[in-house]
Amino acid sequence: MSAALTQSQIAALLESTCALVEGEINALGDEGSQWHLAPGEWCVNECVGHLIEAERRGFAGRIRDMIAARPLVAWDQEAVARERNDCARISLSLWMEFMGLRHDSIALVRSLTAADLERSGEHPKVGTLRVKDLLQEWVHHDRNHTKQILSVVQARVYPHMGNSQKFVGE
Repeated sequence: MSAALTQSQIAALLESTCALVEGEINALGDEGSQWHLAPGEWCVNECVGHLIEAERRGFAGRIRDMIAARPLVAWDQEAVARERNDCARISLSLWMEFMGLRHDSIALVRSLTAADLERSGEHPKVGTLRVKDLLQEWVHHDRNHTKQILSVVQARVYPHMGNSQKFVGE
């Protein structure tokens, strides 16, 4: 098994997510960021909105709660997504919201002490969570949703590829 990522690596990877999200949103614009592959599938804006709420509630928020010895709470991701209505938002406003939170989160990750990394809390659905484990999952979660963003864009261009579609899968 490979070694866990260091705090420095995690901070750098969290930062690299910002570059990818920024690049995709800038290239797509509002119309492209609001495009849905199919009913019920998230558009790019909704993926970014989920990253925002996961930042606030699921990662930086939980880490702060564990450090302060506050109870961990679950949240209804689908209900929050419906309430946010991110598809209808201007994509750059979502980007700016995400960047503000992510900037603070990266500083949080870099500031964690060895004692902070060992702190834990009881999540009502998954049980014990430790700060150091949550940091690793944060990177995994980012990659899951950046893959989702890239997949939306791939699906958007695929029907317009003509015979180039035959290259897919080679």
